[in-house]
Amino acid sequence: MSSPALKAAAEAPAAALAARSATPWQARLVLLAAIWGTSFLFIKVGDEALAPLQVALARNVLGGVIRLLILGWRREGLPRAGRIWLHLAVAAFLFNVLPFVLFAYGETRTTSVLAGIWNATTPLFTLPLAALVLPAMRPGRSQVAGVGIGFIGVLIVLGVWRGFGGSAFAGNIACLGAALCYGLAYPYTRRNLSGRLESTIALAAGQVLCGVVELGVVTPFVTSMPSSLPLKVTGSLLALGMLGTGIAYVLNYSIIRDAGPTAASTVTYLVPLVSTAVGVAVLGEPLAWYEPVGALVVILGVAVSQGRLRMVRRVPRPA
Repeated sequence: MSSPALKAAAEAPAAALAARSATPWQARLVLLAAIWGTSFLFIKVGDEALAPLQVALARNVLGGVIRLLILGWRREGLPRAGRIWLHLAVAAFLFNVLPFVLFAYGETRTTSVLAGIWNATTPLFTLPLAALVLPAMRPGRSQVAGVGIGFIGVLIVLGVWRGFGGSAFAGNIACLGAALCYGLAYPYTRRNLSGRLESTIALAAGQVLCGVVELGVVTPFVTSMPSSLPLKVTGSLLALGMLGTGIAYVLNYSIIRDAGPTAASTVTYLVPLVSTAVGVAVLGEPLAWYEPVGALVVILGVAVSQGRLRMVRRVPRPA
């Protein structure tokens, strides 16, 4: 790659960071939802020519390039302490390795629409797992009720009255397992990596590099690369890695910085809407009536568990 091209590649993340103050955070939130929502479409296309391990490895490699460029632009270095790399390796396995592989595997047997819906269940797993990992975070009544409502939505999405079994069910369970990994990864990261002196960018870059190593030592022995890749698969992998695993992180970080974590977390409600729209419109995937209904129940459960919907207590009037 020529030096002007390298310079342009390095300046692209810098421009994204600089734009955070000029662009309203609401617009960035919609863009973030669009990137993460279309990621499931790109995974589906990637599965057409590559094995799930290869799709996951490509995501990490390309996302790692973007994060290292951002780190270089900020003139920061990677973490140096040996112990922190052990925690980053665990976080990478829970954030970047196992869920990426499970989503890619799951989408070989189910639709990208459902994969996006299962991704929205992550907060339902995060709450009970955080209570186990972080004793100080005990769930209240509304949080427990929200988790219960959310898992009723999961049963609706699965269509439990239709019975279990088949490849589609296995794919759905794999995607649900990916959300479970995220649910465990968040409290683990908060317990072992939050409050570090290193910047969030440095930790994120180190984490994705660990993911590259973990997948890199396994993938060549399990799968073989195809002789050539269709153009649409190559484009999908570039979008999946550079946008979904790279630039999306910059957007999410900027929203948290400008509007706070509560506002940033509302992307949870938008991602399944985007994944459903593009899955049906672009890929022509089928959509059973109970899938969007169950998704709405899941989102309702997430909203209740996050305290966005509260029961209004009626106060008796004085006599």
